[in-house]
Amino acid sequence: MKSLVERLLRLDTPSVSDALDKLGLPGAATGLAALTVKRRVAGRAQTVRLGPAKEGLPKRHLGAAAIMNAEEGDIIVVQHGRDDVSGWGGLLSRGALVKGVSAVVIDGGVRDIDEAAELDMPIYARAAVPLTARGRISEHGWNERITVCGVAVSPGDFVLADGSGVVFVDGTRGEEVVSVAEDIARREQLMALAISDGKIIGDVLSASYEDMLQTRDAAL
Repeated sequence: MKSLVERLLRLDTPSVSDALDKLGLPGAATGLAALTVKRRVAGRAQTVRLGPAKEGLPKRHLGAAAIMNAEEGDIIVVQHGRDDVSGWGGLLSRGALVKGVSAVVIDGGVRDIDEAAELDMPIYARAAVPLTARGRISEHGWNERITVCGVAVSPGDFVLADGSGVVFVDGTRGEEVVSVAEDIARREQLMALAISDGKIIGDVLSASYEDMLQTRDAAL
């Protein structure tokens, strides 16, 4: 049986976002885009929380603990909140690559984008900026519940990212969400085939399409 991560990789973020809508669940992040390689990625979340630099925080570079704790295929997800300061850089991308991290998702700015692209490391973020984190922001926590683009993300939650953006799926609802998303994707594939076969688009995109998030079994 395919794992949920494998099944997610066969879907896209719009289908999963629609499934979340149908189930009344949050999860779609807005404002994040692929800044390096454009490749669909899926994995479990390894979380990091950043904040203003201050005394008393652990003397380690932000993101390092998450990289050390990551398992192969994980996606590092960073609560940052600032577009004008980098919350991730090239050396972190190299460390993540060595650990087998699939991608990095950051609600804020990152730097060393060219280096990450050369490493083939997918990074989804708000902006590319050259300004260092040193003396400006620090890591306030990791492996804890965070908020990214207004969406709560816990360690182990599922992450899917592609050209349309990023969605998060509660780790306890994964099977349910993926099953609904697979049904939505199957029905849209049938509609796409009908349009390609020359059927009138107004007939294909009829009430059954508009009501697709209210009823699971409506006919094409």
